[in-house]
Amino acid sequence: MADQGERGEQLVKEFFETLSTGDLEKLRPLFHEDASWTAMGTGIPGAGTHKGRDYIIDEFLAPVRGMFKEGDPKIEIKNVVGRGNLVGAETTAYGQFADGRDYRNNYCWMVEIKDDKIYALREYMDTYYISTLVGE
Repeated sequence: MADQGERGEQLVKEFFETLSTGDLEKLRPLFHEDASWTAMGTGIPGAGTHKGRDYIIDEFLAPVRGMFKEGDPKIEIKNVVGRGNLVGAETTAYGQFADGRDYRNNYCWMVEIKDDKIYALREYMDTYYISTLVGE
């Protein structure tokens, strides 16, 4: 039987695979009702903490994903490590903005699991890179 860390790793892998499809409704059940998503940066679209599963999907992710071509960006998982209720992941996101410009950024994530759902997600990325793209 899988331990809590392994179950968390599987959930995080499923999260990134689903996020890569762009189907936000399939993401909704992966989040705890009281989830939070914190984009750890300033001066970029979506920076700060977003609370509540429905707010995360409808008010945060939908507009951010709307900046990209349908189905982008894709997320490539480099590493996933779980211990207890905490999962860390390294990923690369790549794709194109709606206007055709390329996007490629490296990310690190810390994900807290509660009741076998994503409860708190902290997203770290190259915010300088993003700010140069959204300012164009």
